[in-house]
Amino acid sequence: QYYICALASTFDDAIRRPSIHCINHPSDQVVESASHNNMKMRPPQILPIILALQTNTAVAFTGSYSHVTSVGSVRRQIPYMPMSTSSAVSKKSVVPAVFGRQKDSFGRLNMSTVAAEEEEETEKKSIWKKIKSIIPPANERKKLLPLGLIFFCNLFIYTILRDTKDVLMVTAPGSGAEVIPFLKTYVNLPAAIGFTVLYSKLCNKMEQKDVFYTCTFPFLAFFSAFAMFIYPNVNVLHPNALIDHLAGILPLGFSAPLSIIRNWSYALFYVMAEMWGSVVVSLLFWSFANEITSVDEAKKYYPLFGMGANVALIFSGQYVKWVSNIRKALPPGVDAWGVSLKYLMGAVVACGCSMLGLFSYMQRNIVNDPASVDKTKKKGPKKAKVKMGMRESAKFLMDSEYIRNLATLVISYGMCINIVEVTWKSKLKMAFPNPNDYSTFMGNFSSATGTVTLIMMLLGRSIFQKFGWRVAALITPTMIGVTGLAFFGLNMFSGFFEPVAGALGTTPLMLAVLVGAAQNILSKSSKYSLFDPCKEMAYIPLDQESKTKGKAAVDVIGNPLGKSGGSFIQQILIFLVGNLAMATPYLAGILGVLVYFWVKAANSLATKFDEAMIAVEEA
Repeated sequence: QYYICALASTFDDAIRRPSIHCINHPSDQVVESASHNNMKMRPPQILPIILALQTNTAVAFTGSYSHVTSVGSVRRQIPYMPMSTSSAVSKKSVVPAVFGRQKDSFGRLNMSTVAAEEEEETEKKSIWKKIKSIIPPANERKKLLPLGLIFFCNLFIYTILRDTKDVLMVTAPGSGAEVIPFLKTYVNLPAAIGFTVLYSKLCNKMEQKDVFYTCTFPFLAFFSAFAMFIYPNVNVLHPNALIDHLAGILPLGFSAPLSIIRNWSYALFYVMAEMWGSVVVSLLFWSFANEITSVDEAKKYYPLFGMGANVALIFSGQYVKWVSNIRKALPPGVDAWGVSLKYLMGAVVACGCSMLGLFSYMQRNIVNDPASVDKTKKKGPKKAKVKMGMRESAKFLMDSEYIRNLATLVISYGMCINIVEVTWKSKLKMAFPNPNDYSTFMGNFSSATGTVTLIMMLLGRSIFQKFGWRVAALITPTMIGVTGLAFFGLNMFSGFFEPVAGALGTTPLMLAVLVGAAQNILSKSSKYSLFDPCKEMAYIPLDQESKTKGKAAVDVIGNPLGKSGGSFIQQILIFLVGNLAMATPYLAGILGVLVYFWVKAANSLATKFDEAMIAVEEA
């Protein structure tokens, strides 16, 4: 058995010009000396000790060595010395600590070339290991690939439906963006409550896979029937004469509710499209994903699903744009939007059937495969959900300034984005009254949203690391405030900005549309990449009671008030002044007030968050 020793005064010397001896243990006799010109040992036998010293890995020395100095030969015993990889000893201290400071050694060996080659090979192996660590193992790939495709199809469908529902309602006869607040409050909300009751009953009577099929099939059947039968016969199905009569009797403020009744099939499409996102995407898909995915797998792969969602947004947006431009090749007299609608709903049904086929495949081949889905593996103890009523939530918010600031952030975002978005869509209709033109713009808008959100998600981590929680939390309100007020300013002072628009080769209306689009894109991308992480991080330093009760209070009051508050404000203004155009100055003032309180709450929360984190670290 041979023991290899490197004699040098420093670590760098040990790498650059070590004196290598081969010791035959336990006789303590030098049997071989290796030199650069007369190397009796192969490099693989010599290099491990050098590379071990170089990388500070586990090293053990034993035996003895002989060393020749100018005054004669010296023999020293080498003690056994284990070196842990986690040791705090620096690399340069390794060699001197063991061997002492020996400067004159014989049989020096220049091994820089061989060591470099060995180091390069080690780096290649390390890179390959990193690549292999990124690639999921075979049993995880078996379920993650179809699951990812299901999610992609889901989001592809939802983007098409989201763009199409706005085109139908905003460009419908006698309709406009004014109907959206009324739709969300008086049609969407009752439909969501009704579905919740139905879903609970289905879950009590059926298996989860059967619930998935039962809830998904009606959506696909409706969207297919809408394109093939309902839309071609809207002139017969819509009560235009009755609504015209009522419009002549009722005040102007009732125009939005009457428009919903007039275009009831479009309103039904709007509701079904909204519910696809909340039912099929949020509820059915994620329930199934959580059922077959462990906590460790979720931590690794769920963020990739979020990035995949933005990729689906980009592709579906371009498909909507391509379909909307089909009208250019159609002969005169053909309903171009009707043809485009068939292509759009055809893609929805095709992706929906593909999604159901993938779901069926997973049920047959993956769900019951122990190698892919370990049903015995614990997913962690289920936390008891704190249920708080409206009164308890309001009391908790009043008692805790920290949670009150957090709720202010959530409420302000929901109200601000709703106020600006609806007004922007009203201007969008004025710029693109043709449904195909409107749909083309929305396709580009969706693709741009996906691209910017993807970039912001990649930059979000760096923003948190370099600038901290406060800056990250202030980016979203600043962005919404600046772009939102710029949008409202272009609408209120269009004459003033006409020379600017002319210099840019456009009109004040189109300039307002583009600024509004930028506002929506930046607002949504900053929400997903910065606002949501900031909100969740704010709960971390709280004690368990404040954390659970605070989150419950924000969910009960903050989310609903943020979503419906903007709609109620717009409804009141529409009833008072007649339409959104006349309500623009009031909406701009309300937006400014909301942003002010949002920034104030974010700064206050940032200070308290920093103090809470310091207290946690000290504890």
